[in-house]
Amino acid sequence: MRTIWKGALTFGLVNVPVKVYSATEDHDVPLHQVHEKDGGRIRYQRTCEVCGETVAYADIDRAYVDEGQTVVLTKDDLAALPAEKSREIEVVEFVPSDQVDLLTLDKPYYLEPDSKSPKAYVLLRRTLEQTDRTAIVRFTLRQKTRLAALRVRGKVLVLQTLLWADEVREAAFPALDEDVRISKKELELSASLVDSYSADFDPESFVDEYQKELRTLIDAKIEAGDTFDVSETFGEAEDDSKSGEVIDLMEALRASVARTKAARSESSDKKESAKKSPTKKKAG
Repeated sequence: MRTIWKGALTFGLVNVPVKVYSATEDHDVPLHQVHEKDGGRIRYQRTCEVCGETVAYADIDRAYVDEGQTVVLTKDDLAALPAEKSREIEVVEFVPSDQVDLLTLDKPYYLEPDSKSPKAYVLLRRTLEQTDRTAIVRFTLRQKTRLAALRVRGKVLVLQTLLWADEVREAAFPALDEDVRISKKELELSASLVDSYSADFDPESFVDEYQKELRTLIDAKIEAGDTFDVSETFGEAEDDSKSGEVIDLMEALRASVARTKAARSESSDKKESAKKSPTKKKAG
């Protein structure tokens, strides 16, 4: 697997250097568009609507259109944003795992310890396991600020990006508000049907039938000689610092707890002081 991002998990003063890897991969058979007549590859070009020139990807910037005006954002503009420069995965809070709505789960990533000692990594993993908590974290990846759930899968920490609240649509369907009567017998029969299908879930027992059939079709065409020269059709294939160590993990933990207690104590003292302060009477 190839590292796609390096940084550090941070909670309080505890710093956990990590490498980030994509946890999933696409198993679809790669298909390309070709000319039916001769098998020639169909390629798309990026063309400027103003001058008509074909533009190299390196010369393309982003833009936002607002009331007819185009605001161009260069790569330097985007790279200068504070969030883009951050190399931290910041723990915002720890929540009960059952409070994370499955509908909001998006892309998963594996986190690998990136330090001489994985002690801080293992400590965080075991803490999440024992407390049955999921860490909600915030970080920046590919010019996007992301919210994510940090959880445990076996021995590895998994970072799963979450959709933002305003990205989840409301299920506003009138039919759901209708008063539907379900008889006891119908419910019993339905439950019986569910029971007949009941089993322990085994992902390995399921296969992508379409991709399997597609692969069989391709193999059959190769066997029959029904192919074009690959190099002519598709062209030649193109080739596609350690973070800071935690010097004293226990000291970082103690300092984080002490800092949190001090902040709470200060807040409590202010409230108590406000209660004891005499209220000035208004002049009559």
